[in-house]
Amino acid sequence: MPRKPPTSSPAGSRSSPPPVSRFRLRVTRGEAIAVGPGKVALLEAVERTGSITAAAKDLGMSYRRAWLLVDEVNHALREPAVESTKGGEGGGVSRLTPTGRRMVELYRGIERTAASACKADMARLVALLARD
Repeated sequence: MPRKPPTSSPAGSRSSPPPVSRFRLRVTRGEAIAVGPGKVALLEAVERTGSITAAAKDLGMSYRRAWLLVDEVNHALREPAVESTKGGEGGGVSRLTPTGRRMVELYRGIERTAASACKADMARLVALLARD
């Protein structure tokens, strides 16, 4: 059964933002996501902040969740993506390994290539969406 478009919007409400299309590449191993957009964003945040704790805070997730995701990535790859040193006075430091940096570069490059190759089709798909 087709979805009925809304007949009116509440008084004073703003129109919804324009649609945006984007690729959400995931590499799975069985049911587990070995590489995906959340894990790549976390690795980028670790690189930017130098800390899993700060990266978690930056992304609005718990430290435990961030640590588990980093651990999953590290175990999914042949070599770890993140290496951490235990903290002293200033706390620990985490940084991406060359493998981690390469994974992020490849992932973002694949996204750019796919978006470029499909740009016209994506625009046609977005044009099919209902308007406010």
